[in-house]
Amino acid sequence: MRIFGVILAGGTGRRMGGTDKAALLLGAQPLLARVIERIRPQVDRLVISANGDPARLAPYRLPVLPDALPQGPLSGVLAALDWAAPQGATAVVSVAVDTPFFPGDLVPQLLLAAEHSPSGAAVAEAGGRVHPTFALWPVALRRDLRAALARGEAKVMAFAQRHQAALARFSDDRAFVNINTPEDLAAAEALLAGVPQ
Repeated sequence: MRIFGVILAGGTGRRMGGTDKAALLLGAQPLLARVIERIRPQVDRLVISANGDPARLAPYRLPVLPDALPQGPLSGVLAALDWAAPQGATAVVSVAVDTPFFPGDLVPQLLLAAEHSPSGAAVAEAGGRVHPTFALWPVALRRDLRAALARGEAKVMAFAQRHQAALARFSDDRAFVNINTPEDLAAAEALLAGVPQ
């Protein structure tokens, strides 16, 4: 079994004043660097899903995949599946660039949960909330995903549910805190510093 990873970094960061979230500093380190550090030990190979000029991501020395049909996170997942399949990957795990505290055992827990899904897909859940950008996507789903996007069906959870994705339950809901606003960034800085929330 070969599990590849994709960092979904295609968001426009509208609520952050149009800032490229991948470059946003948290504790003096870009969010993208933090996410790479956390996911890299858990996967065989890693890629970044991002639109725009890929040169800005050159320092990270990872392949950068643009969306063929930009329709949100699932477009990035499809690009990653198309990249991973010819290299012998079994599945791709997606993570979001604006969620830097996700669990260090994300991939093993998704794999365990996926054993209970007919399609082999799994999605993270914590604190009663599902986090669909944190998911395990078997490469076997790429044809169905391409067809769904061609029909304009781009909701991540709708696609996951149609393929009976299992839920991988995590106990710490703060692990999936994401950074969408300046207030979120301030809260993340406090979390990083160990300040009680």
